[in-house]
Amino acid sequence: MEKVKNVMQWGKILLPLSSLRFYPPPFILRNPVLEGVTSAMNNGHEVAVMVFNLKDMNEISAQLGQYKYEQLQKRIKGLFRMTLEQQIDKQDIITLHDHYNEGMTLFIKVGYVQQSLSEINTIMGKIIHNVEKSLHPLYPSLEPEFESGYMFVEKKSYSIIHSIERARRQALAMSEKRVKLGWNEMVYSMKQIISKKEIKLLAQPIIDVATKEVRALEMLTRGPAGTMLENPGLLFSVARQTGMLYDLELLVIEKVFEQIKATRCKQNIFVNCTPLTLGNIRFTGDLKKLIQQYPRISPQQITIEITENDSIDGLKNFIYNIKMLRLMGYKIAMDDTGAGYSSLSSISEIMPDIIKIDRSVISNIDKNSVKESMLQGLMLIAKEAGSLVVAEGIENEEEASVLKRNNVDLAQGFFYAPPSALAKI
Repeated sequence: MEKVKNVMQWGKILLPLSSLRFYPPPFILRNPVLEGVTSAMNNGHEVAVMVFNLKDMNEISAQLGQYKYEQLQKRIKGLFRMTLEQQIDKQDIITLHDHYNEGMTLFIKVGYVQQSLSEINTIMGKIIHNVEKSLHPLYPSLEPEFESGYMFVEKKSYSIIHSIERARRQALAMSEKRVKLGWNEMVYSMKQIISKKEIKLLAQPIIDVATKEVRALEMLTRGPAGTMLENPGLLFSVARQTGMLYDLELLVIEKVFEQIKATRCKQNIFVNCTPLTLGNIRFTGDLKKLIQQYPRISPQQITIEITENDSIDGLKNFIYNIKMLRLMGYKIAMDDTGAGYSSLSSISEIMPDIIKIDRSVISNIDKNSVKESMLQGLMLIAKEAGSLVVAEGIENEEEASVLKRNNVDLAQGFFYAPPSALAKI
């Protein structure tokens, strides 16, 4: 008994009892992770957690033996680091590490979450392809393959440490996609949201830069209030990974029609759709059925905004559906223009009615002459395509003044008006 008391006394000196309630943690968070995530969030970024797991890990370990398996793990870690340097800007990488040699966890900074989903999928696909390509010749009998998943670290949390760990667990569940609690919870939550139509829409005005008049409204989606999935990035991330993105985006369009009818809104309305949804063979048929329920709403009032940087290559119904939408009377907008090559290369194929210039071009444009030149270049492209220009994410008067002197048509952002309920607007 005396020895036990002595141990407890030493424990109080070496490790405060207040910290013992979390010991041992399920996931060791080194200081660089916490500091990096906190710094990224303080600077206005979102943080994505990506998990890469070696498939059939136990079988491979048994086949190789302990020593050779440890060598494989070291080689995997080296290949991941090398691949990351090729695929991701160094400034965007917070940290990469192996969690107890069970796989690799990557923390990166991203911009606006909803716009980053396809980019994350692309990055993860390239990383896995490059690592597997390097490993297969070295281990031909094993043919190592990886599972992957991702999640965003929730900002509205009482503890960033707990938010980081929760995001990692959810990313892990996404990567495994097996009959496990985390994955099942995600699938169940999405099914409930879609079946019960538990989403909320906010409207953000799109303003005429010259006259300051409201010319249109963009509808923005939020999940169930007070839940993790209230965040639109998390909501669309889970929907995409659980195979329910199409159902969610169709629900958003249905809700938009409902609100237009309820408020008797006469403004032009922008509705976001990913290329994956627009390339679905069912899309135009489902949209016809929806709008038939709302005979007073004209398709000419609706602009379908193509979001994200997904490549349209391989989406064989995409261009056909765009042509059908135009015939039906809908206008087409291209989002995120200037954020990547894919959106620029798609303009000539889609010939959008509206081109929306990405926030990355607009941010601090008043302090950066190169960005202003980029804006002017994008406006020339828009003029050639016969497209109106909308500048996104305007946050201050200085940015707005650059738009005015360059004769930008339309703009949206918190400087002009924050998102709010359509009925209020």
